[in-house]
Amino acid sequence: MRRGRLRVYLGAAPGVGKTYAMLAEAHRRLERGTDIAVALVEHHDRPRTRTLLRGLEEIPRTTLTHRGAAFHEMDVAAVLARRPAVALVDELAHSNVPGSRHAKRWQDVDELLDAGIDVVTTVNIQHLESLGDVVAPITGVRQRETVPDAVVRGADQIELVDMAPEALRRRLAHGNVYAPERVDAALAHYFRPGNLTALRELALLWVADRVDEYLRRYRVEHDIHSTWQARERIVVGLTGGPEGRALIRRAARLAEKGAGGEVMAVYVARGDGLRAASPRELTAQRDLVEDLGGTYHHVRGDDIPDALLEFARSANATQVVLGVSRRRPWEYALGPGISTQVAREAGPDLDVHLVTHDRMGKGRGLPAARGARLGRARLAAGWAVGVLGPAALTAGLRGLGLEVGLANDVLLFLSLVVTAALLGGLWPALASAALGSLLLNWYFTAPSHTLGVTGAHNLLALVVFFGVAVSVASVVDLAARRTHQAARLRAESEILAFLAGGVLRGETGLGELLTRVGRTFATESVALWEREGTRGRFTLVASGGGDQPERPEDADVDVPVGERLALTLHGRVLPAEDRRVLAAFAAQAATVLDHQRLRADARAARGLAEGNRIRTALLAAVSHDLRTPLAAIKAGVTSLRAPDVDWPREDREELLASVEEGADRLNQLVDNLLDASRLQTDTVRPVVRATALDEVVPAALAQVPEGRVATRVPESLPIVPLDAGLLERALANIVENAVKYSPPDRPVLLSASAVPGWVELRVVDRGPGVPDDAKERVFEPFQRHGDAPRGGGVGLGLAVARGFVEAMGGTLTAEDTPGGGLTMVLRLATAPPGEEPDGQQPPPW
Repeated sequence: MRRGRLRVYLGAAPGVGKTYAMLAEAHRRLERGTDIAVALVEHHDRPRTRTLLRGLEEIPRTTLTHRGAAFHEMDVAAVLARRPAVALVDELAHSNVPGSRHAKRWQDVDELLDAGIDVVTTVNIQHLESLGDVVAPITGVRQRETVPDAVVRGADQIELVDMAPEALRRRLAHGNVYAPERVDAALAHYFRPGNLTALRELALLWVADRVDEYLRRYRVEHDIHSTWQARERIVVGLTGGPEGRALIRRAARLAEKGAGGEVMAVYVARGDGLRAASPRELTAQRDLVEDLGGTYHHVRGDDIPDALLEFARSANATQVVLGVSRRRPWEYALGPGISTQVAREAGPDLDVHLVTHDRMGKGRGLPAARGARLGRARLAAGWAVGVLGPAALTAGLRGLGLEVGLANDVLLFLSLVVTAALLGGLWPALASAALGSLLLNWYFTAPSHTLGVTGAHNLLALVVFFGVAVSVASVVDLAARRTHQAARLRAESEILAFLAGGVLRGETGLGELLTRVGRTFATESVALWEREGTRGRFTLVASGGGDQPERPEDADVDVPVGERLALTLHGRVLPAEDRRVLAAFAAQAATVLDHQRLRADARAARGLAEGNRIRTALLAAVSHDLRTPLAAIKAGVTSLRAPDVDWPREDREELLASVEEGADRLNQLVDNLLDASRLQTDTVRPVVRATALDEVVPAALAQVPEGRVATRVPESLPIVPLDAGLLERALANIVENAVKYSPPDRPVLLSASAVPGWVELRVVDRGPGVPDDAKERVFEPFQRHGDAPRGGGVGLGLAVARGFVEAMGGTLTAEDTPGGGLTMVLRLATAPPGEEPDGQQPPPW
């Protein structure tokens, strides 16, 4: 049985018209004779959506009871029994009511697809699981309803339903999305222009990545290697030199000229030792390209032009940006530069830009550690000159019949020895010297064509030639090795200085450090191991790269760090000279691990210090704030019991009122202290029941003086699952705080509104307000704003209120009141945490 096809209408935000587009598609298919049925579509009382449902067959839903309420979910069994060719399933990220066939609706859809039924569905961009951490800072709400990205990415068709932010806000204001009483709250929060613009950009970028993924897969499946210039992708070749920053900026300007241009900076490192570039400069260039919106890539390859072009073609790049070579003019005699080779081999479908800079033609400075080692090409050239050169020179001199004298012959052969030494090192030069001596003796020293030598001067010439040749070869090779050592030490010092600086400044984490080790030494994986004591078994602490061996002993390189730690590398055996630098890396890894643990200890110590601070504040509160109402009670009772005073009725009533007020105050303070203690020990367990807010609000305001609070709580608000006692205590504390700071002639306003899935309570005062940097501090225990009088509370009211609200799955935040003052915003879900019955959307603000 074939698997059904999945089509997804992806929306940038609620209300853009996903369901409308899905239903319109259903009518088009129905007109073509397709067997189509509505498995589940939520119209949310939107007239146009309801109208489009007419004429479509709707499969009855199943009814489930949860916590005393009835919910209507998709009946998967009924859909499978009906078995339409195409099923419409709205709101893919929805969580099903407990007791359903599956926990999530996307699992229901997966079962329908497995049964061979095509499915058309809808989902909003904020419900994709990978974007939860991105969407939360934008909208201020963490999405509880999510769907795995793989489910949506695996769809056969994805159609983006988009709308300009202003058009969507107009649609909302016209009542086409939510009921009128919900519009104001939605426009002021979730549907702000900035929020909608950010969500729209997320949706466009996500769909663009999906298109790129499909295009790459298509090119691989059809074995297409040529570049398709559907989108400008610019590859910047980095050498680690100072010109790299200019190249990155130039590439960014090129990308800006094309719609959706992408910049990819690439550094190609050889795979046989320490990298040639300065790690400090490469890090700076990586930060620059990421700041400009591009990406940084580190690849390995012994042939840099081939590796660079292979990367560009695999990424479907359209342009390559390289810097003009830093080589001096005479260095081109050793071969063409990298930029020349790339330009020559790029082909007609890949444009190569050579960018001038202030370092071109000034030399590359000291070769780096690895670069000083002779590559295969130079070794081959050295052996060719050392072996073929003398033979070719002999053939030329003999063929042309040139008689230039033995001294000049010796000098010509000596030049070949020097050239072979410069190109290939000691051994090609020695081979050239030996072969040149034999050829000089056979062809140019009397008697010719024999190995014998007549005349002391001829023998001396041959001996001097061979001695000078060997000496020159040795000196050239020694100079190359000294240059190699100096360059290597320079590279090592740069690496170690940069590494030590990053560790000391706390900029390098353990994972980042291990990844850098792997890149530096061109290995597949790196790991740090630790064991208990000196004989215990090693356990993996951190790793970077690919798969790790099961034990440190199984790795290719094992560097002990003290008695308890070991750093291992897998994928390549390192030469002895590299182990010195690796030992420094290992020591730095141990230092970073110690720093991480010290930071964890410091956090724990800060927690203990915070506990001590709270206990100290509590003692201060008990010593002063609790004694004030106790003193009032004691004074009132003592006065009333005085045997020698006959109090008038009015005075007696006043004393009794002061005793009662002190007792109430004392009771409230003790309740707050106990509540704070319960929150501190995480022992608050809400008893959630379906509750109407208009029943809770009056009880919360029972202790507030008459006329100090105005309420606007519509009876049409949805039922909210909450703990009525906790909400009452939270609201009482919030309102009491607002009344305390509001002028007597300006009452506090308590209003309520609703949007799909959530309700919002706003307590608005006209007091002095709170600065932005103090809006979070007001929710900390024992915090009192400004010059609040002593004895008016211990500063626990808002802390307790937030704790209770969060225990019920809600949020409590502070905002400025337009015109002055502070507004406390309390938000509660209309469904229990983790559930969104009846297709309710997450909080749209």
